[in-house]
Amino acid sequence: MESVEPIKRPKINQKTTYQSGLMEELAFDRQTFDRFKDQESELENKTNKNTTIYTNAMKEQLRSINFNNYLRYIKLFLILGDLVFLNLSYLVSFIIRYDHYDVFFTRDSQIFIFITNIFWLYLVYHFNEFTFNRTDSIEKSVTKTLRLILYLFLSLVTFSELFYFHNLNRMGFLTFFLNFIILTLIYRIVAIQYLRKLRKSGNNFRNVIIVGSEDMGKEIYNALTADLSQGYKVLGYFDDKKGDTGIVAQYLGPVRQLYEFVITNSVQEVYVALRDFSSIEIRQMISFCERNLIRIKFVPDYKLFKETNSVSIDFYGNVPVVSLREEPLEIPMNRLKKRFFDITFSLLVILFIFPWLFPILMILVKLSSPGPIFFKQKRTGEGNREFYCWKFRSMRMNKDSDLRQASANDDRITKIGKFLRKTNLDEMPQFFNVLIGNMSVVGPRPHMVKHTNEYSEVIDNYLVRHFARPGITGWAQTNGLRGETKSVEKMAKRIEYDIWYIENWSFLLELKIIYFTVRNMFVGDKNAV
Repeated sequence: MESVEPIKRPKINQKTTYQSGLMEELAFDRQTFDRFKDQESELENKTNKNTTIYTNAMKEQLRSINFNNYLRYIKLFLILGDLVFLNLSYLVSFIIRYDHYDVFFTRDSQIFIFITNIFWLYLVYHFNEFTFNRTDSIEKSVTKTLRLILYLFLSLVTFSELFYFHNLNRMGFLTFFLNFIILTLIYRIVAIQYLRKLRKSGNNFRNVIIVGSEDMGKEIYNALTADLSQGYKVLGYFDDKKGDTGIVAQYLGPVRQLYEFVITNSVQEVYVALRDFSSIEIRQMISFCERNLIRIKFVPDYKLFKETNSVSIDFYGNVPVVSLREEPLEIPMNRLKKRFFDITFSLLVILFIFPWLFPILMILVKLSSPGPIFFKQKRTGEGNREFYCWKFRSMRMNKDSDLRQASANDDRITKIGKFLRKTNLDEMPQFFNVLIGNMSVVGPRPHMVKHTNEYSEVIDNYLVRHFARPGITGWAQTNGLRGETKSVEKMAKRIEYDIWYIENWSFLLELKIIYFTVRNMFVGDKNAV
């Protein structure tokens, strides 16, 4: 702001008189008065521009502060809601067991309920349950809540056995947890959607700027603005190179101007594309932001090494080590959960669906054309190991089955086979592959050995899909990438979805894929051949 000469206050000739009470009179000559007014007018003109900037910034900041004061109580409301649903679930379970709620108020019951509340509050506090990351998906938040409920279940079972609290029988105990899971998940989803709605309406946002306009500057801009519910307001970007950068945000000027801008406009976060700046410039930005209580974040460019920026950073002691991709299934507990689900799900299908469905399909396949009922083919699985994949035969016997993909209007496919392939029923025998352990219910679809050998030569990251066990259905298939791959580009797109699944695996994603697969069995898939 341009400096202005301080106003010199006029000398005041003051005398006091007493007439109908005490009053003060100020007198000064007309010339002094005019000079005083001119100085005030000059000050107003010189500061008008900056005053407007600061006023707008203050309005934005006050709006955010007033709303954030309200948001401070949201966590408290969420915790209180949890406790209400926790105790309500107990009350319902007691009524189901005893047909009345009197037992709910007995001494032993109250002690057990009190312990349950303490356990839950500890878990919520310890795992930061109500710290919702702006970029977290609902699936991730729901998974986090389910994990806490599992910990609560294990804690209460242990406590009950150690201190012999058995006010609820097993069915009552399971009823309590079932009620609590349903109520809590509904409560969580509603709360998250409410927060997102508030952020979309312009509340609870964070003012951010981007420094650098190369590839990573564009990518972080797209990530921050892709979903308004994340609550980020990108004010613009700074870069010493002005021109067509591909960033839709406003160009704010060269980097040297960012220091004044972030103060004037109440910027809360600064994102710096590391590739564009020297270590000296970065240290200057860090020093400035930390002195002014502004969060600074860096966007490294891992595309120098791989096609995507999805990486995992681990610390070996104090040494950061970057893995080129994050693989949730590398965690032993996740692999155990997935394998347990595979065995349970495949056993349920084999025991309850196969006995009545298999005979029907076997007869239809046998009547469709001469040949065996089942078709087995060598395919590549986890670790690029070969195994025999089983299917109901959907084609007439031919010599090209191991060499040529099925295609639209393929004359090798029988009428029954076309129905089986359209509804995925030809894959049903693969539940035996799942039970054996060379396949999973969900995973990248296994390809013929010939195709693996061919495509691994022309698609660099093709074999990455073999880090996971192949599945009966997969993320690529539920997104329409199934059937014949007529070009390398189409196969590369399928590989992209397979790798995304490997890097983003979660149990909820597993269930989501199964749901879409079952839905497509009834509504059909135009890409199925």
